[in-house]
Amino acid sequence: QVQLVESGGGLVQPGGSLRLSCAASGKIFSINTMGWYRQAPGKQRELVATKTTGGSTNYADSVKGRFTISRDNAKNTVYLQMNSLKTEDTAVYYCNIIQRNYRAYEYWGQGTQVTVSS
Repeated sequence: QVQLVESGGGLVQPGGSLRLSCAASGKIFSINTMGWYRQAPGKQRELVATKTTGGSTNYADSVKGRFTISRDNAKNTVYLQMNSLKTEDTAVYYCNIIQRNYRAYEYWGQGTQVTVSS
């Protein structure tokens, strides 16, 4: 089992910044993908950004140039630096990890609220 604990959400004005953190613990494989997804009220959960242990990244078009994902493999922690926040970034942000041996294992955090409002 893997546990994911997120932190860093909150209320910020449009144009502001926030940094989310997610620490993973438990049975973590040496090769995995960690990332962030978000879900706004009345909408489906969507990809924000992911990063592999090898360093490959993937971003949603809506956040490219504004958000940066990074990770500390030694600490099994992933970060999301969010700049130039917009009201449409308001959502619950969920941390995710996917790892594989002969099958895929996927885990989710509890989510952290990000509200962008003036």
